[in-house]
Amino acid sequence: MANRLSEATSAYLRSAAHQPVHWHPWGAEAFAAAQTADRPILLDIGAVWCHWCHVMDGESYEDPALGEFLNQNFTCVKVDRDERPDVDTRYQRAVQAISGQGGWPLTAFLTPTGEVFYGGTYFPPDGKYGRPGFRSVLEQVLLVYRNQREQVLRQAGAIRSVLEQHLDESMAGEPSEALLSDAAQSIARVFDARNGGFGSQPKFPHPSALRFLLTQWHRTGEAWARDIVEGTLQGMARGGIHDQLGGGFHRYSVDAQWIVPHFEKMSYDNAELLRAYLDAHTAFGAEQYAEVARGIVRWIREVLADAEGGYGASQDADVGLDDDGDYFTWTFEEAAAVLTGEELAVIAPHYDIGTAGEMHHNPAKNVLFVAEPLETIARRLDLDLPIAEERLRQARSKLSTARGARPTPFVDRTQYTSWNAMLAGALLQAAAVLNEPWAGEHALRTLRRLRAEQTAPDELAHTTGGISGMLEDQVFTAMAAIDAYEYSGDSGWLEWAGAIMHRVWSDYLDTEGGGLFDLARSRGGEGLLPTAAKPVQDAPTPSGNGMAGLALARLAELTGAWVWRERRDALVSANAGRAAELGLHGATLLLAIDWVVQPATHVVIVEEPGSSGSATAEAMHRLALRSFFPRRVVQRVKVGDGDGSLPGAVRGMLEPASGTRGFICVGASCEAPSTTVQAWRETLARLTTEGKPAQ
Repeated sequence: MANRLSEATSAYLRSAAHQPVHWHPWGAEAFAAAQTADRPILLDIGAVWCHWCHVMDGESYEDPALGEFLNQNFTCVKVDRDERPDVDTRYQRAVQAISGQGGWPLTAFLTPTGEVFYGGTYFPPDGKYGRPGFRSVLEQVLLVYRNQREQVLRQAGAIRSVLEQHLDESMAGEPSEALLSDAAQSIARVFDARNGGFGSQPKFPHPSALRFLLTQWHRTGEAWARDIVEGTLQGMARGGIHDQLGGGFHRYSVDAQWIVPHFEKMSYDNAELLRAYLDAHTAFGAEQYAEVARGIVRWIREVLADAEGGYGASQDADVGLDDDGDYFTWTFEEAAAVLTGEELAVIAPHYDIGTAGEMHHNPAKNVLFVAEPLETIARRLDLDLPIAEERLRQARSKLSTARGARPTPFVDRTQYTSWNAMLAGALLQAAAVLNEPWAGEHALRTLRRLRAEQTAPDELAHTTGGISGMLEDQVFTAMAAIDAYEYSGDSGWLEWAGAIMHRVWSDYLDTEGGGLFDLARSRGGEGLLPTAAKPVQDAPTPSGNGMAGLALARLAELTGAWVWRERRDALVSANAGRAAELGLHGATLLLAIDWVVQPATHVVIVEEPGSSGSATAEAMHRLALRSFFPRRVVQRVKVGDGDGSLPGAVRGMLEPASGTRGFICVGASCEAPSTTVQAWRETLARLTTEGKPAQ
């Protein structure tokens, strides 16, 4: 018989509906049941894409005997971390205070009021992997809860005290150029010069840190910043973390070389990586980065996109418990079965498809990564490079077709507001930079759908009809709306962004300490939800306070309204104290600080009053969107129609009936206006590279 999760909207919760455990979804009913029965709560937090969550489900929660034991002694609550990031944030930190580590599945034991007194992550049923067996853990927890209640309550109180300190990540500080330089040096110290990326293993992409270093390179011209960005982007592009056939990136690499990934693909990772590769392409002009970006767009279009607008949340790593990325990996025999000998001779050394693979569960399985340059292979085979390229293209096409015939990992079609906004904003950038019309059209369709499905015009729910009052949904959407304004010139998007950010300031501001809470002050809730949190770290998505700072900064420049500048400065100053210390994990906040410390660049296309959109203005607008400037805003306006928000120097040069013109102003200093597309192209090219050392 199905349990209470059969009616859940979450795919992860529904996947447990058949289990013999009497699961509760998160809510008041579960806590009331625990208090009535005086039972401890077993809280399981996981996700539909999480391999070890499914392993623990199969090993433990689908065991009838264990299910009976749980039902008799615990109130069991299951949470989807994607659906309830507010719950996950607090209970992850609580368990980290106990064990020093977090992750999914998160297994926490709570008092009936929701206070944590013990927890961990994955527990095997029989004590393998050096971890205690789950049944013995449950028995010990139950014994302690029943016989040492005062100790349990003291432990829970101590954990809450630690939690209250750690969830408030804000610290006041003075934004400065020195702070940005110190943070950049902090990031540089953990750079892996051999493989790219940061630290050793496991290795995560950290795209916000790369984008921050790009701003520092643009300001200083220092080669080391560019080397870190390019070394990381190239290392990831060559690696198995990059889906060499289907495009897009897996969540992280288990090794330092980027070869063997955890194979799940997350929409938010790919949104941020798309922006990083697009920025690098526009900054450095390397076609390789554009190709990687096109692959991400292709994966989004083919796997995540809904025809009516919106994007799914994730793609699973596996199709079964004994599977570990089998959909994405290849034995030599599997490749040889679909390729000609000539094709195999090229693709096998290029992607390291051999008899010895990288996967522990099946050593014959190969992760595809670029092991040898195609030019080297062509010379060894005595082939002209174009012939080798064609054979590689044919081989990739055949492997893609064969892979498509395999059982396909599940795609979670849930449309989370924050992640949809991230993807829409990134796709608008891709549409301009890569000349990908679908990306722009679909992103605008997504934002129109998102706006239409909200019950209030200035407040966004996490999913349509779902919970509301989460900061990330508001500020990520405001950022995407600003992207839509710059891309389309439609001022309605800018007005929507402003309305959202006014509501954010009203509902989320810590009026005593400054900074923004992750939940609206009126939210409340069960368990640890009332514990105040102010997110500054990027974990795993960009921080809410950092993104809010960026949205406020862009609104200040695009509207000229002083209120946005005041709020930007107040927010950034309330959080800047830990920015240099956080370094790699505070990159979004660092980007916001950069807007305070350095002047913005206004790229403005002005048309004559009453014009209906000239080809010259359209071409100038697209070139502007394809240019790389840190702290850049793009506006396309008509004289007398919204030009009051433009920099004073631009307004002073406006004259009626003088044709379409392009202006670039850095702070209060403006270039002479360009009146032709060619002149505009030359000015953009000069300013994006001016002052940089030759490479």
